[in-house]
Amino acid sequence: MRTRRLLLLPLAAAIALAACAQQDNAPAGTTETPAAAPAVDAPAGPDAAATPVTGVSGTYILDPAHTDVIAQWSHFGFSNPIAHFGEVEGQIVYDADNVANSSVEVTLPLSGLNSHVAAFDEHLRSSDFFDAANFPNATFRSTAVESAGTNRLRVTGDLTIKDNARPVVLDVTINKFGEQPMAKRAAAGFDATAQIKRSDFGVGAYAPNVSDEVELRITTEAVVAEDAAPAAAQAE
Repeated sequence: MRTRRLLLLPLAAAIALAACAQQDNAPAGTTETPAAAPAVDAPAGPDAAATPVTGVSGTYILDPAHTDVIAQWSHFGFSNPIAHFGEVEGQIVYDADNVANSSVEVTLPLSGLNSHVAAFDEHLRSSDFFDAANFPNATFRSTAVESAGTNRLRVTGDLTIKDNARPVVLDVTINKFGEQPMAKRAAAGFDATAQIKRSDFGVGAYAPNVSDEVELRITTEAVVAEDAAPAAAQAE
C-alpha cells in the first residue's frame, strides 16, 4: 500500500507542473474575470410609456348606455359587494387649450341603482340609506379641473347626496378623443376613481361593520350634440 502511494506522488506532481505551465504559456490579457451582471433599467413611471391623447375642445353629452358608476365597500370584512349607478345624465365641457376652463356636471338618478339583488336595491333606496322617495338624485358638479400628468386630470367638485354636499376629488384618465364609429360623431372617453365616506352624506347605516369608506370607479363615453361639428381626428 505504501509502495502505491509513493508511485502516485510523482504522477500528482507532474499533473500540477503541467497545469502551472499552461497558465504561464497563456497569452497576456486572457485571464478570465467574472462576467458583469447585465444592467437593469429602473422601472418606468406610470406616464413614461403613455402615448399622449390629443384633446379636442367641445361640450360632450354623457352617453348613459356607456357610462357606469360603480360603488364598492367591505361587508363585515367578508366580501366586497358592488352596486351600479346607471341612467347617468350630464355633460363635460373640455377646453384642450386650458383644461382649467373645463367642467363636469353629472346627475345620478337613484332609479338607476342596481346591485343585482332586488331586495337590497329596495333597502338602499329606503330611508335607511338614500331615501330615494325624498331625494331621487345624487349630483356632482366640478369646482376645479387641473392636469395631473400625461393623459391624466384631477377633478375636484361637490358631490351632493340627500342635500349633503361634500368635496370629492376624481383621479381621471383620458382614454380617447375621436369620432365614435357608430354614432359618427366626435366623442371623448374617460375613466375615474375616488374614495368617499358614506356617513358624510347621511347614508352611514351599519358603519363601521359595513365599511364607511366606499370606492368609486367610473367609466364614461360622451359625444357632442348631433348638430355640432365633428372633432378633429386624434393625433397619432
